[in-house]
Amino acid sequence: MKKELNIAALQTDILWENASGNRDQYDNLFAEITGQPDIIVLPEMFNTGFTMNAKLVAETMDGETVNWLKQKSSELNSAICGSMIIMEDDRFFNRFMWAEKGEVRTQYDKRHLFRMAEEHHTFSPGTRRPEILYHGWKIMPRVCYDLRFPVWSRSNRFDLQIYVACWPDARVGAWDKLLRARAIENQCYVIGVNRVGTDGNGNYYSGHSVVLDPKGNALTPEESEIQEWIYAKINLEELEDFRGKFPVFMDADRFDLEI
Repeated sequence: MKKELNIAALQTDILWENASGNRDQYDNLFAEITGQPDIIVLPEMFNTGFTMNAKLVAETMDGETVNWLKQKSSELNSAICGSMIIMEDDRFFNRFMWAEKGEVRTQYDKRHLFRMAEEHHTFSPGTRRPEILYHGWKIMPRVCYDLRFPVWSRSNRFDLQIYVACWPDARVGAWDKLLRARAIENQCYVIGVNRVGTDGNGNYYSGHSVVLDPKGNALTPEESEIQEWIYAKINLEELEDFRGKFPVFMDADRFDLEI
């Protein structure tokens, strides 16, 4: 068990529909990491950008990017997570993957598909809410548009929620506010990792990646809009102490959708 985890979040400009180019870029960026992170977080569709050209760029669970992810987790001795397009059983998924010690240990398929970009016409929604167990921490994986649906992420069982995203600058104010809401209402740490730059559809992304404590306070510089590593430490004892002194969930409403 680790009472404290070192977080390294990569806010990066993703090359459009260029998996090999992005892997090369990440290789170079990983060489710049400071310290020894326990968790490395990459954005949504980290190897292609947020594209609906799934037939063109999708990979399988035996593909090059998944194997690269596993290899890097072993080389860096860190858990690495992010989402990418996976084809399975003739369907496409926007799949969050958690790689650790050379293996994909947990996967989560994005539940809420962004219909305004017709994501629901290309991808199949996930139906499971897996729990990542890592060094005594309980971690909830989520992808981008999931952030807007609080019931899907409502639980006092999790110590950390991770949201990976390609969230455009036009709505970045909602990103900032909703991340804080998820931290406060669930009394947990929250990591939100968004990309920067302009994609192949002309959408501009301004980042604003952040690590938040259970009170919604930022543990990292706020509103960064450049490509960079973002670092933070999160502490389980401090979380448990806060929950014990301020036990909001003792008065919480119950939902039909329970983990």
